[in-house]
Amino acid sequence: MSANFQSLANFIWSVADAENIPLKENVVSYFLREVRPYVADAWIDCETLDEQDGGIGKVGYEINFNRVFFHYRPPRPLAEIDAELAEVEKRILALLREVTE
Repeated sequence: MSANFQSLANFIWSVADAENIPLKENVVSYFLREVRPYVADAWIDCETLDEQDGGIGKVGYEINFNRVFFHYRPPRPLAEIDAELAEVEKRILALLREVTE
């Protein structure tokens, strides 16, 4: 692979990015409002079209499973964790004594 091709590939990879646009949002208005003010040389790849509707970009949906299934459990009290660590440390030291004797 030539050095010029590799540097071009690295450049394309570094500038290529994707946005998750809300499903019912217009791609161009979202781009002008949320992307263009922060990245002046950003552009929309109008050649990539969705297979289903023929619109700009690929249409899909991201489901955040953490939002749906995650249940917060507060951490255990610090004293309980310290006591457990002390027990584990004692077992490790006992095992090390067996090996070194």
